[in-house]
Amino acid sequence: MTRRLILMRHAKSSWGDPAQPDHARPLNGRGQRSATALGDWLRTQGYLPDRVLSSSSVRTRDTFDRLGLDAPAQFSDALYHASPAIMLKALRTASGQTVLMLGHHPGISAFARSLVATPPTHDRFDDYPTGATLVADFPITDWGDLTPGSGQAVDFIVPRALTG
Repeated sequence: MTRRLILMRHAKSSWGDPAQPDHARPLNGRGQRSATALGDWLRTQGYLPDRVLSSSSVRTRDTFDRLGLDAPAQFSDALYHASPAIMLKALRTASGQTVLMLGHHPGISAFARSLVATPPTHDRFDDYPTGATLVADFPITDWGDLTPGSGQAVDFIVPRALTG
């Protein structure tokens, strides 16, 4: 039996109000369209999480809402701009067969690179743009047994591929 992780960077956020605190920034119009397209892609591909671990920021919450997924979500301040070590610690306590984790750059891109044995050949994997989504499988039966470098990349997508 395996466990599946869907590792997603939040969609594009708005910088319309320069005085707005970073944690409170919502998605912009492009981010809203991208998050909706990513949710459609996840459903079409059959990549449906049964648990969600997310940063507590407004833009990650907005991204999750726009995905339109029916899964219980846990929003955590600890995942706001979290390091790969913090993300790994949170994931090791997860329940569920398929977990969606929503986070921020640069931690999420470093975490993605650390998890898979062989990275996807996609030219945007290393910079992990907004909305970038990795789907990876792990040969474990419990998230507590997760070790870096043990994942197999199943899929990788960026919103531009879905929205043109």
